[in-house]
Amino acid sequence: MRIGFIISGTLDTLTGGYIYDRQLVDYLRQNGHYVELIHLPGGDYFNRLLHSPRLVLSHALDHLSLDILLQDELDHPSLILINHKLKRRAGYPIISIVHNLRSCELRPAWQNQLYRCIEKQYLMSVDGFIFNSHTTRRAVEGLQGKPQTGIIALPCGNRLPADVTESDVQARARASGPLRILFLGNLLRGKGLHILLDAVSALPENSYFLTVIGDSSMDKSYVGFIKNEIREKHLDDQVLLTGSINNYELAVKLKENHVLAVPSYYEGFGIAFLEGMGFGLPSIGTTSGAAGEIITHGQNGFLIPAGDSQALSWYLNELNTDRHKLMLMGIHALQRFNSHPTWQMSCEKILDFLLYFKPSS
Repeated sequence: MRIGFIISGTLDTLTGGYIYDRQLVDYLRQNGHYVELIHLPGGDYFNRLLHSPRLVLSHALDHLSLDILLQDELDHPSLILINHKLKRRAGYPIISIVHNLRSCELRPAWQNQLYRCIEKQYLMSVDGFIFNSHTTRRAVEGLQGKPQTGIIALPCGNRLPADVTESDVQARARASGPLRILFLGNLLRGKGLHILLDAVSALPENSYFLTVIGDSSMDKSYVGFIKNEIREKHLDDQVLLTGSINNYELAVKLKENHVLAVPSYYEGFGIAFLEGMGFGLPSIGTTSGAAGEIITHGQNGFLIPAGDSQALSWYLNELNTDRHKLMLMGIHALQRFNSHPTWQMSCEKILDFLLYFKPSS
């Protein structure tokens, strides 16, 4: 099967969506299918919408013989116009991978209303969908007002070299010392790192250590705000910003810590929670978005209202003072990870779906 895949940026980008896309491309190629990556320029949302590279894309696609065309929904501002043209003349279906609707994220209501209108037009221009969660599927179908042709293929957490056992989780929880908290996500406001800083600043001094792992190049203004918060709250000795690190270093950090906390304002899935559970880390996320598809409140982690730093602080303090509970939740987290599909299983499901759409030769 010959597959075109339109993406912006590079598959090496460290976000959940790009990890998902990269795993899929690698799987398809390893199983004998041809995948042609067609790269879009990045840039400002409305600039991409108003100056869609449709002529460049049209020229690139005209020179490819494809059975199917994949797109990442997050690139929709560049794709609306070209999709309508392709549907009139292309002999192959267009399938959209939907990680997260922009109109579900935190922003003023009038802005999200505008994004809903634009995203709805894009969603109407494709033939089928690959959803990363039940939450994302409900969001798309709610926007469209009807069921959509598609499948749910869950992201997975088994890309990292996790070899943690229940005995390891028990020993880690019983060891003396501060509660070691891990934040894993790019330093963007929507990930809620400032909420986590508010929460830990209310904990007893020296009762915790917070490690923050994530790309700090995407929003310089927010990173400056975070660094200022750390200074003003006198957290310099208890918070470490590592920036981006490689998979080996990430695995080491996941083994060292007790709990993962990412109080995002919205998650289309939340692959970080699942990856943390592979190392026996209970996860704390929010009730906004799909974190609840991974985290069972009170069993393998906690769910808090978005923006509620007091609730987050309370649960972190509870895990620090009740190490038996920390141990049990860590074991449940590991069991949750082990029950989840692997990348192999999710990619097999996607391939079956694509083969269903492949035009007869």
